[in-house]
Amino acid sequence: MMNSTSRPISSSYAETTNVVMPNDTNTQGNLFGGRLLQWLDISCAISAHRHCKQVVVTVAVNHVGFDRPIKLGDFVTIHSHVSRAFGSSMEVWSDVSVEDQQTGEKIPCNSAIYTFVAVDHEGRPVQVPDAVPGNATEQERYNGALRRRQLRLILSGKMKPEEATELKALFQPAS
Repeated sequence: MMNSTSRPISSSYAETTNVVMPNDTNTQGNLFGGRLLQWLDISCAISAHRHCKQVVVTVAVNHVGFDRPIKLGDFVTIHSHVSRAFGSSMEVWSDVSVEDQQTGEKIPCNSAIYTFVAVDHEGRPVQVPDAVPGNATEQERYNGALRRRQLRLILSGKMKPEEATELKALFQPAS
């Protein structure tokens, strides 16, 4: 349910397309992982900004899956959106595909999850609107975001494992 401090996830959608040029590739003719991370960071930042209308900074790269090589000359499209907001932070999900240049088919090849924080002009965190899912995929990603956040905070030493109620619920039988 939306209120004055919430926004639909769909308002954060961003799509960027890049062509893989020779200076973007390694000796095997594959896109450098670091170049993809750069493109992902930019696309995710656009989504985070669209959601909160504030300056945003990258806090974490939570997950990047390199499932398929991206080759020289490929058209690479990144679809990003905020999957959930937590106070001043936002989880941003990206799906990466390459386009078959003969058929136009989009072939999934990578995915990523980033975390951004909205900041004021002095770099201090500021509150962001809640994110409201509008379809089944958005709802599924929204539902898993709290568990992913708790895991990230535990791994970074910012949360004690016993405080991770959502994670614990996965492993403890219901009473």
